[in-house]
Amino acid sequence: MMVSYRLYWTLWILSCFGQYLGQDLQIPAPPNKEEGDSVVFTPDNPPDSTSIFLTQWFFGTSAIITVASGVPTVNPEYEGRASFDSSTLALTLQKLRHSDSGIYRLTLQITAGGSLTGETSLQVEKLSVNLTGPEEPLIEGESSANITSKGNGIITSVQWMKDNSPLSPSNSIIFSPDNRSVSISPVQRSDSGEYQCTYTNPFNSETATYSLIINYGPEGVSIKGQDVVDLGVRVSLSCSANSVPSASFRWMFNGTDTGVTTDTFTIDKTDFTHSGDYDCTAWNNVTNRSATQRHALLVKVGGGGGGGLTTGAIAGIVIGVLVAVSGICGLIVYLIKTKKMERKGKWAFAGDSLAETSGAALSSCLDAGSSSHLDMAWIWHVAANLGINLVDATLLMM
Repeated sequence: MMVSYRLYWTLWILSCFGQYLGQDLQIPAPPNKEEGDSVVFTPDNPPDSTSIFLTQWFFGTSAIITVASGVPTVNPEYEGRASFDSSTLALTLQKLRHSDSGIYRLTLQITAGGSLTGETSLQVEKLSVNLTGPEEPLIEGESSANITSKGNGIITSVQWMKDNSPLSPSNSIIFSPDNRSVSISPVQRSDSGEYQCTYTNPFNSETATYSLIINYGPEGVSIKGQDVVDLGVRVSLSCSANSVPSASFRWMFNGTDTGVTTDTFTIDKTDFTHSGDYDCTAWNNVTNRSATQRHALLVKVGGGGGGGLTTGAIAGIVIGVLVAVSGICGLIVYLIKTKKMERKGKWAFAGDSLAETSGAALSSCLDAGSSSHLDMAWIWHVAANLGINLVDATLLMM
């Protein structure tokens, strides 16, 4: 009889308090939240609040709120964000931050003795943003570009910038009604650069970037190099063009492909066959456009590439030519006077080898030969016909 009484008493105690002795609390995990949201942690089937003398909610190892004898005490770090429902033992957190992600634990100290513990977790999505843009190459004046932003979290404002300066709408730049995408049509080379989109809420801000490349050209093709060069010198012609991406080059000489595909065409040692037209063609493999520039090169003896003849050299050439002309004219005069040849408008030397000469030309020669020295004006006339610029004509007097 005594044994049965003790067994009954034990079973009664277990029925009344057994649910509190080491039994875990079940706290459903809330769905993922975003920054700025609120969350409520509510345990399933909590014990009657009258049987609890101490209640504590923890985040990690830090207490969020402690309730003793029905009086709650909130951690100053959670002031204004945390609240407690004494009837359901629920914890409410407001204005969630990404740093609120983690493990939450509820601990109850039971009046009859023992404790109950339950855990749950929370994931707060961080404010995020990313940008997507065109996948195909963009060609100036032909293509359109759309840059779109996507992200997570509560978004209160969206701001667009380009190369760290505010991006404003224009005839070719149009923003979507929600300001989360921008359209550019048609694109211009000035649209190349880094675009930034910033999402902002009261708790955080995040920025994403996207680089836009506008392909154009080639244009403004130019060739740098000498126009007139000496015989036997080294010559380099350099070709350039405005182009994105950089242009490739091809050289032609007098309409014939040279096989040179660099921006520089080099002649190691010039000869007369190098005189002619050099064409440089720039080609952009993205825009599929090309442009050509021509450069004329002249190779000559004592050429203009290095400065020209000296005054002494010019005088020497003129004197030599004039002496030769004087000798010929003197010979003609001598033959006329000794042989008494008739002037009939033409002369024959060495079996008619001398071509027909006009009477006016012969008269000039006779007049020159009869003088003791050459007339100054006649010297200038001869020099001019030879294409020579006399520096000091007095040096040429005989």
